[in-house]
Amino acid sequence: LESQLTGTLTLAVFSAVLGSLQFGYSLGVINAPQKVIEQHYGRSLGVLPEEPLLLSENSTETEKQEVHPSVVMYWSLSVSIFSIGGMVSSFLVGFIGDLRGRVKGMLMVNVLAVIAGLLMVMAKMWKPHVMVIAGRCVMGFYCGLSSGLVPMYIGEIAPMAYRGALGTLHQLATVTGILLSQVLGLEFLLGNDYYWPLLLGLSGAPAVLQSLLLPLCPESPRYLYIKRGMVEEAKKSLHRLKGQYDPSADLEEMRREKEEVEKEAQVSIAVLVRSSLYRQQLFVALMMHFSQQLSGINAIFYYSTAIFEKAGVTQPVYATIGVGVLNTVFTMVSVALVDRAGRRTLTLIGLGGMCICAVSMTVGLVYLSVYSWMSYVSMSAIFLFVCFFEIGPGPIPWFIVAELFSQGPRPAALALAGCTNWTSNFIIGMTFPYIEALCGSYVFILFAVLLFGFTVFTYLRVPETKGKTFEEIAAVFKKGRKQTPGTRKTGTGTGTGTSTELEQLKTDSQA
Repeated sequence: LESQLTGTLTLAVFSAVLGSLQFGYSLGVINAPQKVIEQHYGRSLGVLPEEPLLLSENSTETEKQEVHPSVVMYWSLSVSIFSIGGMVSSFLVGFIGDLRGRVKGMLMVNVLAVIAGLLMVMAKMWKPHVMVIAGRCVMGFYCGLSSGLVPMYIGEIAPMAYRGALGTLHQLATVTGILLSQVLGLEFLLGNDYYWPLLLGLSGAPAVLQSLLLPLCPESPRYLYIKRGMVEEAKKSLHRLKGQYDPSADLEEMRREKEEVEKEAQVSIAVLVRSSLYRQQLFVALMMHFSQQLSGINAIFYYSTAIFEKAGVTQPVYATIGVGVLNTVFTMVSVALVDRAGRRTLTLIGLGGMCICAVSMTVGLVYLSVYSWMSYVSMSAIFLFVCFFEIGPGPIPWFIVAELFSQGPRPAALALAGCTNWTSNFIIGMTFPYIEALCGSYVFILFAVLLFGFTVFTYLRVPETKGKTFEEIAAVFKKGRKQTPGTRKTGTGTGTGTSTELEQLKTDSQA
């Protein structure tokens, strides 16, 4: 097995996950410099006096001023436009990935990241609110594409024994990016009045490095063979990725898959949604992504500083960075475990653990006024919640979607799953402050209920994909369809053998 991790494969995976690093950096970077940027917005909108307010240790009075409503609006837009860009562009993942191949696709979208970085670096030269919002929008658009292209490319080049571990690297790079942005956003580094445009603009830096490295990476052999029919090129690419070995078994698997694909119509998103052939896989894939976003993890990141303040931590910023460090460490744990313990097991452990943490966090918050030691309960619950998240529900949804589908519907499925993820992220981001105002300390009970539901769903419906070829995974779902004609909750069409399924697909694609 060791011989399969060649230098080229390592380079290819490293180059690809630079896109994920950027995604994480952009997610996290906006939190730290909020007050500073709001002041610049206020000054450029003419609702704040021109001279900069000196933020020294004793100036709590100036910080507590009401922030002007138009500043609040532009600020919320700066944060959320990122998700809107991602929602829109995640639909184009399949199109870009198939257009000129995965590697050239990742190269093309880097142009966007560089433009976005430049817009934000130059924020002070013109109206900061316009520049930042434009930059965040373009960056969101880029991240929507890269968060689909990266898992697609890695899933296609990874040897089966390492598919999970290499797939988890997308999430590892993302949380490393978040941590990096938290550290650089500290006030004495870049999170200050002078350097914040640089802090935001740095999110385009990995794209420059990635553009230098990607031309050295081999194109996905599956893309070359199955999509383009270039057998020789695919063979060359396999040799580069895996060193000198006999590629006939791999080529044989691809040949069989290509035959399958030629039976399947090229699946557009519309067909994928309507076809009963993929309904179960799609339902599982989308539920996995919902479970990642609706677990309340974003609420934790959003909330952690406030909870640490309540618990009497003098520098909550550092506690939040502690959460970021844990995030990264436990994603590494997941990298180590995912091909041994399996996807399903880790997701179950993660969701179940998060559910218990959500309950104990609520207990801690509700009884905080009664018992002072309850603050430690809610603090440990936060830390554990994050650990459980990164063991399973964090990394797994991103690459399990690539495993659940064969080559034909894979791009469309990744696009839909990505869009689900971005949309639920956006909804949580916009509604959480209101829900929290409504439920107060009981807000995490809501998440506990959702988590319990997702745990049960995973137990009942999610198959184990560890160590199976793409064919075997598809067979699991075929079997599931044949056993229960007409009783599936997710659709009305009944599966009766492949011949009718093909007819079904033909009619679906004509519709």
